Amino acid sequence: MTVERHLNSYKLKTNEPKSSQREQREISFNMESPTIAEIQAARGQLAPFIVETPVWQWQNRAIHDVIGEETQVFLKLELFQHTGTFKPRGALAVMMGLEPAALKRGVTAVSAGNHAIAVGYAAQILGTSAKVVMPKTANPARVALCRAYGTEVVLVDDVHEAFARTEQIEREEGRTFVHPFEGPLTALGTATLGLELCRQVADLDAVIVPIGGGGLCAGVATAVKQLQPHCRIYGVEPEGADTMHRSFASGQPEAITAVRTIADSLGAPHAAPYSFALCQKYVDELILINDDQIRAAMLRLYQGTSLAVEPAGAAATAALLGPLREKLRGQRVGIIVCGSNIDAASFATHVAHVTPNTK
Repeated sequence: MTVERHLNSYKLKTNEPKSSQREQREISFNMESPTIAEIQAARGQLAPFIVETPVWQWQNRAIHDVIGEETQVFLKLELFQHTGTFKPRGALAVMMGLEPAALKRGVTAVSAGNHAIAVGYAAQILGTSAKVVMPKTANPARVALCRAYGTEVVLVDDVHEAFARTEQIEREEGRTFVHPFEGPLTALGTATLGLELCRQVADLDAVIVPIGGGGLCAGVATAVKQLQPHCRIYGVEPEGADTMHRSFASGQPEAITAVRTIADSLGAPHAAPYSFALCQKYVDELILINDDQIRAAMLRLYQGTSLAVEPAGAAATAALLGPLREKLRGQRVGIIVCGSNIDAASFATHVAHVTPNTK
């Protein structure tokens, strides 16, 4: 396959009547996973609009006191991406694949914040408009950042209602829905992060990736497993948003009735077919973490690297410091630090709740 095949299959959907777009979207997911050649080409297409985020080897007592000096930890600092998270990679890949007429009509999205911000950023640089739907519980700082990109924000009661509202916007306004975590182009975009990591660090034994809906993990795992086949991929979910765990157990995408975690960026209400299939194919093991472990990892990252990350951005670190500590001792481990969109007051509140038992 070629990158154009991915793009063209997505473009075909924009020519369908609005009532059938989502059906067409599901049909288009019956595709092979992206190849390295396709991921490299996608990285070239995204080059004007994203940065290659750095990798930093974590070597100080803040981490060695917990996991030992023999474990080598490489932080992929995707929090330094435009908009503060990895999300522009997928959003841009999708929107750059739209026909000009569809792009002109604008886009819509649903998000607790980071995806909405990325869609707003992508809309601004691609010369179109974005109308996003967010739950009322979304962090006000994220809502403000969305609006700073010129994005129209609609606030609703919860994420389930948010998906329904975006469908209404699609029908009534002719906008194209940019999914927060699903689809071939989304995975192609997030795979560029895995491509960068493997270029930056050789011979990794493990890579730990946060999971919300699974789009990030699907793409990163796809790239890493093809470039470094012996590297194990660990996907990390909060206990209060365990859609991928449920999906792996049943063998099909599953949903949850409510999201109960401080890592709202990982609070997807359901898994979806394409990202689920890639995770099934490439992820070696899923790990659950709790909110106390996330808070402790936020504090540890701040103490050891001076980085103030959002809860989702600390999820992979929480897995290394907790459930994976002994399993990965003495190995070369890549950690995806996926985001930093949190205000100072919220960060301070989270780390203030860290107890000595969870540090």
